[in-house]
Amino acid sequence: MTLIEILIVLILISLLAGTVIFNVTKTLEGNTESITKLFVNETVKVPLVTYRIHMGSYPSTEEGLQALITPPANRADRWKGPYIENKTVPLDPWGNPYQYRYPGTKNTDKYDLWSWGPDGRESADDIGNW
Repeated sequence: MTLIEILIVLILISLLAGTVIFNVTKTLEGNTESITKLFVNETVKVPLVTYRIHMGSYPSTEEGLQALITPPANRADRWKGPYIENKTVPLDPWGNPYQYRYPGTKNTDKYDLWSWGPDGRESADDIGNW
């Protein structure tokens, strides 16, 4: 084999590897958004509803999702948690805490739960339960 043939093979392998890496990255990015949507719309719904049944209302904005793990100081006698299995509030796929507000401004009859998305700040890419 000549040097030119070897260079052509290396270039083709590099192009193929680049294409595969690009496609895998796009697939993973799509999955992180799906995981986030699933969490804010379904996964935490059961713990929050169970908390509401035991305590009479959802956790306040100040108590946040931490109330699912540790009892609120003023209502510890009614608390029957922890309401989340692994006893930690999970972070979103980008390593940021989920945002919680009760009463909600977008869901006025219940809570707002959202992730700020990949940029980690309030913007158009936020993923919420509305």
